[in-house]
Amino acid sequence: LFFGLVIGFLIWMQRRAQGQMSGIMSIGRSKAKVYTTERPKTTFDDVAGYEGVKQEIREVVDFLKNPGRFKEIGARIPKGVLLVGPPGTGKTLLARAVAGEAGVPFMSVTGSDFMEMFVGVGASRVRDLFQTARKQAPAIIFVDEIDSIGRKRGAGLGGGHDEREQTLNQMLSEMDGFETTEGIVMMAATNRPDVLDPALLRPGRFDRQIIVPLPDLEERLPILRVHMKDKRIGADVDIDVIARGTPGMSGADLANLVNEAALHAVRRGAKEIEMIDFEDARDRVLMGQRRDSMVLSDKEKERVAYHEGGHAVLAYVLPNTDPLHKVTIIPSGMALGVTQQLPMEEKHIYDIDYIQDSLCVRMGGRVAELMIYGDLSTGASNDLVGNTELARKMVREWGMSDRVGPMAWGAQGMVFLGEDIMQSGRDYSDETSRVIDEEVEHILRTQEERATSYLTTHSGGLDAVAAALLEHETIDGAEVKRLVDVANGSEVKSAEGKVQTNGKSAINGRGRAAPAPKKGPAPSRSRPTSR
Repeated sequence: LFFGLVIGFLIWMQRRAQGQMSGIMSIGRSKAKVYTTERPKTTFDDVAGYEGVKQEIREVVDFLKNPGRFKEIGARIPKGVLLVGPPGTGKTLLARAVAGEAGVPFMSVTGSDFMEMFVGVGASRVRDLFQTARKQAPAIIFVDEIDSIGRKRGAGLGGGHDEREQTLNQMLSEMDGFETTEGIVMMAATNRPDVLDPALLRPGRFDRQIIVPLPDLEERLPILRVHMKDKRIGADVDIDVIARGTPGMSGADLANLVNEAALHAVRRGAKEIEMIDFEDARDRVLMGQRRDSMVLSDKEKERVAYHEGGHAVLAYVLPNTDPLHKVTIIPSGMALGVTQQLPMEEKHIYDIDYIQDSLCVRMGGRVAELMIYGDLSTGASNDLVGNTELARKMVREWGMSDRVGPMAWGAQGMVFLGEDIMQSGRDYSDETSRVIDEEVEHILRTQEERATSYLTTHSGGLDAVAAALLEHETIDGAEVKRLVDVANGSEVKSAEGKVQTNGKSAINGRGRAAPAPKKGPAPSRSRPTSR
C-alpha cells in the first residue's frame, strides 16, 4: 500500500509538471477568437446609416464569397482594410457585421493581446495567428485597437518598446512578406491613424483606409430609431428635433442619450419616455449632472444671472451665431450656469464672421459683469480659455490675421512611443511668436469692445433676461427673444417662449427656439457656453 501511494504521488507530480510546461509552451499561441459555424448574429442591417462605408466593406465580403466574379476581369481584393474614426462611431460593430455576413472563418483579436511579460511572445502570437488563418483560408483577421502595437518605430522610451517593434515587424512580414497570404483579408480599427507606422499603411498591407466619421443629421435619425425600437416612446417625442439637437454625437453617445432618457422616465415614475426626458438627458450628457445640492447666495445668483444673460442677449442679437436654445442658472457639472446654442443644420465650414461672433458671445458674460458691477470675477475663466484657444487657431492655423498673413503652424502634439522626443517644439522665430501673441490679443480686445457696444445698446434686455432667470432659473431662446424685443420697444404679437419653473423643463421640443450647432469652429459636439 505504501509503495502504491508513493507511485501514485509520483505520477500525479509528473502530470502536474507536464500541465505547467504545456501552459508555458502555449504562451506563444494566438489568443484570437475564431468564428466559423457559430458566427456573430450581427449583420449590416444592424448598422444604421453609413451606407458608403458599408458598401466599401461589402466588396471585401463579396470577394471572399464569390472570388471568381472579380478574378474574371483581373481585379485583386485589398489585402488590408483599416477602419479609421473617432471613438464610438461603430468600427468594431462594422467588424462584427462582417463576421456575421462573410460566411468564412473570422478571427478577432485586440492589439494588446499580442503583448506579454516575456520577450518574443508578441511575434510568436502573430505567426500563430497567420498560420491558423492560412489553414482556414479564405478567412478574415480583425485586429481591434491596432495602434497599441502599430505605432511608429523610432526613439523608444524603454525595453517594452523593443518588444512592440518585434511584434510590429513580424506583422509587417506576415501581411506582405515572402509567405503568401492569398485568401486572407486583414481588417483593423483605430482612432489614431496619425501614430501608425507608415510601413503598415502602404499599399500591399492596408490598401484601403475607410473613414468612419461622426454621423451627420441624416445618419443620426436611423441610429436613434435603432436605439429606440425596443423602448416605450411617447407620442410627443419628435425624433427630428432630437437629431438636430445632437450635432457631433457619435453612435455610442446617441445610445447613451436614449438610455439616459429612459432612466429619467423611470425616476419620474412615467410609463413612457417623453420629450422632457430626452431634453433632460441631453442636458445631462452635454452639461453634466445637475447639482441641486449647491446653494448660491443671492448675490452670487444675481451675478450668475447677469453673466448668462450677457451670453444669451448676444447670442440673440448677433447676426452670425447659432440660434439660442436655452439658458439656465442651475449649476450643472462644473458650471454655475449654461447658455446653450444648437444648430439648424450641419456645419462643415466656418467663415470668419461666424467665428468672430462666437468669440463675441463668449465675451458677453465677462462684459456684462463689468458693466453691472464695475469689477470682474473668476466666473469667466472657461470663456477666456476657449476664446484664447480659438483666437490662436485663427492666427496660427487658419490664416485669419492680416498681419501674420496666409501662414499656418500646426499645434504641438503629445509625445508618444515611437515618435522622436527630441523634435523641435515650434518652427517659427521669437519675433513671429511675439506677433502671434499681439494678434491674438488684438482679436480678443476687438470682440470685447463689440460685446460692450451691443450690451450697452441692449442693456434693458440684459436686465429683463437676468430678472427672468432669477425668477424662473431656466428660460428658452424664444423667451429671451421676447424679453429683448419688449425692452427695445419692438412689437411682439405673442410670447411663444415657454418659461421653466424651479428647474423643471416646460420646453416640449415643439414650437421652441430653433436648435443649432455648438459654438466654435470644427466642433465635435454641441458645446454650451458656460460660466
